[in-house]
Amino acid sequence: MADFEIRDLRVSVEGREILKGVTLDVDKGQVHAVMGPNGSGKSTLSQALMGHPAYEVTGGEVRFKGVNVLELAPDERARLGMYLAFQYPTVVPGITMANFLRTALNAKRGYDGKDKTKAITPKEFRALLKDSMHTLRMDDSFLSRYINDGFSGGEKKRAEILQMAVLKPEIAILDETDSGLDIDSIKYVSEAVNALRGPELGVLIITHYTRILEHVKPDFVHVLVDGRIVRSGGPEVADQLETTGYAEWGVKEEPVAAGQLSGQEEA
Repeated sequence: MADFEIRDLRVSVEGREILKGVTLDVDKGQVHAVMGPNGSGKSTLSQALMGHPAYEVTGGEVRFKGVNVLELAPDERARLGMYLAFQYPTVVPGITMANFLRTALNAKRGYDGKDKTKAITPKEFRALLKDSMHTLRMDDSFLSRYINDGFSGGEKKRAEILQMAVLKPEIAILDETDSGLDIDSIKYVSEAVNALRGPELGVLIITHYTRILEHVKPDFVHVLVDGRIVRSGGPEVADQLETTGYAEWGVKEEPVAAGQLSGQEEA
């Protein structure tokens, strides 16, 4: 049995079936990449795994720590050890990054406002952030800014990875974290992900392009086309896609070259 098991997952949006029976295993210590053309169901997979209410699960199960997480609310999935880095992070004016991160971490630790032994101290919190902020090229002023308010594309994506570093999930889903990023930001994000990589973390990278995989080397690559996994293998699968694209499955797109940038934004 794998640490994280997706079995015959079927998901519909507004009555239209998007995922048509996805089966995938992720063990802690592994990095898996799910690649596919636009409209293949990649983001549907990530959102359904974390329980977005707009995505209706019509079949299958997702098991983690002996539980079918599809029966849990999104916050319960997060407390269990799952994390989703959004493709389009939400702006939350009025709440600073520091307050948000500390509150989220305390919630995961079980702090209910009463038992202060479960709350992280300011000194522990600063120490926890130090290395990750350095890797992500963030200065201390970042923590006093409101969540994603006025952030560039690169800052938003780096903020998602900083949250991941703070919460220390066991299964992390990165939904097109490289989209909209310039080359430097991709490197910073990748360095942080690689620093978190280890035997207690399984990573599922969902991406259209191979560029982030040049820096975060996957153990396994899966090709998702029209809501189904049509091929699985090692890193060589991504190398093939970089050359041929998805033409083998009747998809007319340019090859997914590592150097291509879509919607590039400043860091």
